[in-house]
Amino acid sequence: FVILVKGGIMKVKVFDESHEKDLEEAINKFISEEEPEIMDIKFSTAVAMFSEEQIFCFSALIVYR
Repeated sequence: FVILVKGGIMKVKVFDESHEKDLEEAINKFISEEEPEIMDIKFSTAVAMFSEEQIFCFSALIVYR
């Protein structure tokens, strides 16, 4: 996803994992490999019930150049 803004192009990367440590690892890998100029990070969690099981979703959206 690319956003055109005054002063340049901004990009968006979305991460979605079922465990917070997996999300942390995915974000750290992206940062170390891509070395982006991060403008903002949005973090979200969600939980749902399926039968008697709780299902978690940990997600992050990174806005970068």
